Amino acid sequence: MSGEEAWPSVLEEEPGNSRKVVDNRSGYDSDTGIYHALHKLGDNHAIPTRLDLDTATFVLSQFPQGELAESRVAFVDSATEQHITYAQLHRSINSLASGLYHGVGIRKGDVVFVLSQNSILYSTICLGVLSIGAILTTANPLNTKKEISKQVRDSGAKLAISAPEELHKLAPTGVPTILTSRPSEGDMLSVEELIECCSIHSLELPQVPAAQSDTAAILYSSGTTGTSKGVILTHSNFISTMTLLKWSVDASSAQDDIFLCFIPIFHIYGLAFFGLGLLTMGITTVLMQKFDFQGMLEAIQEYKVSNIPAVPPVILGLVKYTSKVRCDLSSLRRVSTGAAPLCKEVSDDFRQRFPWIELRQGYGLTESCGAATFLVSHKEAKVRPSSCGLLLPSFCAKVVDNETGKSLPPRKEGELWLKGPTIMKGYLGNSEATAATVDSEGWLRTGDLCYFDEDGFVYIVDRIKELIKHNGYQVAPAELEAILLSHPSILDAAVIPVEDDETGQIPMAYVVRAAGSDLNEDQVIQFVANQVAPYKKVRRVGFIRAIPRSAAGKILRKDLVAQSKQQLISKL
Repeated sequence: MSGEEAWPSVLEEEPGNSRKVVDNRSGYDSDTGIYHALHKLGDNHAIPTRLDLDTATFVLSQFPQGELAESRVAFVDSATEQHITYAQLHRSINSLASGLYHGVGIRKGDVVFVLSQNSILYSTICLGVLSIGAILTTANPLNTKKEISKQVRDSGAKLAISAPEELHKLAPTGVPTILTSRPSEGDMLSVEELIECCSIHSLELPQVPAAQSDTAAILYSSGTTGTSKGVILTHSNFISTMTLLKWSVDASSAQDDIFLCFIPIFHIYGLAFFGLGLLTMGITTVLMQKFDFQGMLEAIQEYKVSNIPAVPPVILGLVKYTSKVRCDLSSLRRVSTGAAPLCKEVSDDFRQRFPWIELRQGYGLTESCGAATFLVSHKEAKVRPSSCGLLLPSFCAKVVDNETGKSLPPRKEGELWLKGPTIMKGYLGNSEATAATVDSEGWLRTGDLCYFDEDGFVYIVDRIKELIKHNGYQVAPAELEAILLSHPSILDAAVIPVEDDETGQIPMAYVVRAAGSDLNEDQVIQFVANQVAPYKKVRRVGFIRAIPRSAAGKILRKDLVAQSKQQLISKL
């Protein structure tokens, strides 16, 4: 929306005061320092207010009905071509819930630990667990035995559901375990057998009293900058996120679309979007067990995929690699990205290379159940390529100066604070961390440096903890990474702080060179120096085969910091 187009006035009820009008362009209230959402949900997309509503009941109530349920495909496995319709999915969920309740003894409030790559059964497992009031906790199959043991212990899991190939990682925990699929040998119980058994015997599932305020999941933050913590998310959080997703996707026009899922469903982005959210719209999703760039291109062509929710490294890959391989992406009409910032240079290159594809950014955290902002329209996305959008309906925000604690107006950078219906309950067993992150009024301190513009669009600058302090100046790694990625011989890059006795910290770049490139350190340093102020210059460069990233595409800077320290020690 251009500056000439006026938003409707935004009205906010203030306790004890009459209704007041805030700025109708930015949504900013100069009296309170609060930014209000410029969009409203409307009656057709209102967040359910029923207190006795749980996530599974909400999702299943939105499934296609009758003959449409029997014919519409919910999931397709891109590797095996196995598929499941909405009717089959509904029956499988009910059967698994009965099996977990009657056969395994899982009850309301019990925590079930899930360790698996994406599979056609993943949503069945999640909704089966939630159907009996149990609590879901998911983990990355790449995690080590130590990391998995810590999560099982911290979450208090009563049962684990594991892919056969990951079973050995659960041995040290001693937690009772069932497999996702039938084992090739042995007699361990599997999810497939539970579903089949309960389908035959039709065991009745008791009605479990539920409330939106009950805990639905404990998801562990990625720990990219510190120790991971268990994020407590309620049924209300998920129901609100799914409602907002349905509004942003425009379900009425998306039902015939084909979505591709390579985002891991154990992550909040994958769980909220693919594991649960798209099911409320009757959409067909093509599943990839794990991300493979060539496999993604082949799946797009084979299944005529029209929508891809992705992460920035995938966008970068499409820009850098597709010119070198034959691929038909003509079916794609929208690519959405989140979980990590996407720089303007990469988004501009993407739009130039694929002008027919809508590229839209969003922003959310595990602590906000994946929701917060989104570029709703294609026009907005093209005009503001580096913005992650407007606040979603029902959200409000502050931009807070870390030194003064004051709320800041548009164009001023500070920490993003959020308040809305998707904000977490807190961190499991960690009241100190909860109090440091969510204040007494419910404001979530995101730890992200941002600013709003005059039209209410949000721009994420970087993680506050990742800002490099050089000679009293603050240097944002994301800004330098965007410049590095614009170099034709650089495939990927990350910038980290390196301690320095004279200046405090200096920026160091880790660079992935293109095949056949002989790019050297001096050339990288000079390339950046020509485009930034002197205090922002990269002082050191390391060449690396791949930038370490989390499953959501976030750069694992702590791993690179540890690597740089080890390299320094080895030179002493």
